[in-house]
Amino acid sequence: MNWDNKIILLLLLVIPPALAAFYWRVARQRQILLTQFIEARLLPALTVGISQRRRKIRVVLMILAVVLVIVAMAGPEYGYNLQEVEQRGLDIAVVVDTSKSMLTRDIAPDRLERAKLATLELMQDAKFDRLGLVAFSGEGFIECPLTVDDSAFQQSVQALDVNVIPEGGTAIAGAIETAETAFKQSNAHKIIVLLTDGEDNVNEADALAAAQNAAKEGIKIFTIGIGTAAGDLIVVQDANGNTDYVRDAQGNVVKSHLNERLLQQIAGATGGFYLPLRADTMDVLYDRGLAPIPKTEGQGKLIREYHQQFYWFLAGAILLLLVEMFLPERKKSSPVPSPQSRIATTTGAMAVALVLIPMASRASPSSALRDYQSGNFTNALAEYSQLAETRTNDFRLVFNAGDAAYRATNFDLAQGLFTQAALSPDWKMQQQAYYNLGNAQFQSAKNAKDLDGLQAGLETAEKSYTRAVDLNTNDPDAVYNYEYTKNAIEQIKEFKELLLRTKNEADTAVRQAEFHRALEIMAPLQKTIAAKQFQDYTKRLKDIDDIATPHQP
Repeated sequence: MNWDNKIILLLLLVIPPALAAFYWRVARQRQILLTQFIEARLLPALTVGISQRRRKIRVVLMILAVVLVIVAMAGPEYGYNLQEVEQRGLDIAVVVDTSKSMLTRDIAPDRLERAKLATLELMQDAKFDRLGLVAFSGEGFIECPLTVDDSAFQQSVQALDVNVIPEGGTAIAGAIETAETAFKQSNAHKIIVLLTDGEDNVNEADALAAAQNAAKEGIKIFTIGIGTAAGDLIVVQDANGNTDYVRDAQGNVVKSHLNERLLQQIAGATGGFYLPLRADTMDVLYDRGLAPIPKTEGQGKLIREYHQQFYWFLAGAILLLLVEMFLPERKKSSPVPSPQSRIATTTGAMAVALVLIPMASRASPSSALRDYQSGNFTNALAEYSQLAETRTNDFRLVFNAGDAAYRATNFDLAQGLFTQAALSPDWKMQQQAYYNLGNAQFQSAKNAKDLDGLQAGLETAEKSYTRAVDLNTNDPDAVYNYEYTKNAIEQIKEFKELLLRTKNEADTAVRQAEFHRALEIMAPLQKTIAAKQFQDYTKRLKDIDDIATPHQP
């Protein structure tokens, strides 16, 4: 027996015992209430015809129905058919640099993690291609041979780190030669996708020679540059978790840079092309580079198609509920129904409602999306928040809740939710979260009561926009908002300088006992955001001017 969502079975440890405790408490409370109005010795006579055994049976039926509903929700599967899916695609060897220079953090969180994310994005695009994985530093090693098994490839990618290859250094030539061995039994078009910062500390000439030899074998290489030309220091941790920098033989810290020139030469030698890593790099690579290459018939892929069995459990639950509803508490020999039987039937109906209502009202992404699209942002916020509490690892739900809060103009709550969403390991989600966090902070800043509060709020928003732009420099909205906020801050600073000069001029006029002139200097400020800041000062000027300057009749 397989399960579509096995975690739901944990509800069996909570709901049935809780429901049994609820019925026990109701029965006990009923008995206490009856004895408060009726003597215990008279109860059997007054409740004649009511079967306590049938009451217990109804409770058992209700609890069993709940158990079956929970099992059905878990998606039981039994038996399967093997279905062969024809494969028409390419053979792609993904070569990932795992040298220590890939620990550089000039792109967040570091070069290696971004390379792994890019590799998994390529896997999503290359649905019908065979993928293999080669890791390299001082030498290359095939971590995953060419396969159509996405799970095996994904596990190999996630296991990559700088310790996977014991020999240090960066030898691109060896990596290309190792990747060539993965194609020995391949009749399809052969592609190498090389993800590296391009720092070959062995021999760049050997790397170009290896690329030229690969081209002779009909292999096309596409290179992806990981990092920035400005580069950064290489951060490492020792066995005790202490942070340090990679140093050369003289003890000087080493700074790693992206070598785009070498990567362009390698790709050009085989008819491929070079791309720096950006938000949409892998989509561009597949659409422009891999998709146009003719596909070759490959090995068929067997897929297990499991048989769903949830409907049997659901049908059993419905049957038990029907039996419970129509099973009377009184014995057939009793011709007249009493108020107690009607109350018990109502109690049974309420118990059914307690089971079914939570299922009907349970928040779902589809219902939350409908509320959002219809403009009911408050309901959408409540549903997304409820979903996020149960699916704690799904940062998309937290992000959607923040979006709904923003649309509902609850900017403070939106800031908290977008801050949580920015903790997502998906850098695309991080970028969107920082962008929207900046928007929420900008809107909150507009409600500031003075210039200092407005400036502080805009500076906070500017930092969020900066993070969004750093993660994706090709996002025009993030770049625009960053520039707009930055200019607004500069204008506020200039305005504050103007206010200071105006205040100084007014102070000079006061020292010269020209109170009316000082009031005229301050008057224009009463129509600006600075009015409240100088409200008391202007009022005192007016009071003094009224005394010092007689009013004309």
